[in-house]
Amino acid sequence: QVQLVESGGRLVQPGGSLRLSCAASGRTFRMQTVGWFRQAPAKAREFVAGIRWHTGSVSTDYADSVKGRFTISKSDTGNTVYLQMDNLEIEDTAVYYCASGLISTMSMRTSRAYSYWGQGTQVTVSS
Repeated sequence: QVQLVESGGRLVQPGGSLRLSCAASGRTFRMQTVGWFRQAPAKAREFVAGIRWHTGSVSTDYADSVKGRFTISKSDTGNTVYLQMDNLEIEDTAVYYCASGLISTMSMRTSRAYSYWGQGTQVTVSS
C-alpha cells in the first residue's frame, strides 16, 4: 500500500508562514488525489486543500477558510505534495493530515475520496 508521511509542522507566530510536506512511498498511481485535512482540539476533521492530477491536468480545491492563504502543490513525480501556509492564524492550529487516493468523481473535499492517510503533523499558531 501507499505510505504517507507528513512533516514540517511546528510552532509558528500568527502571521507567519509554514510549509508542510507529504511524502508518499510504496505503490504509486498514475492518477491520484491528495488532500490535506486538519483536526483542531475539540473539533471534527475538516478539509483544507486538495490536489488531483491525471493526463497532465491538475486541479486544486481549497476550503473557504484557507483560500488565498494556503497553496497546495506537488512535485513533478507526484511523490511529494506540499501545503504552503501563509498568514497563519491562531485558528489554523491543528493536527494536519495528508491523504491519498485514486482519482474519482468523488469530491476532493470528502474523506471518502481517500484510501491512505498519514500520521499527522502538529501545527501550532501562537504568540
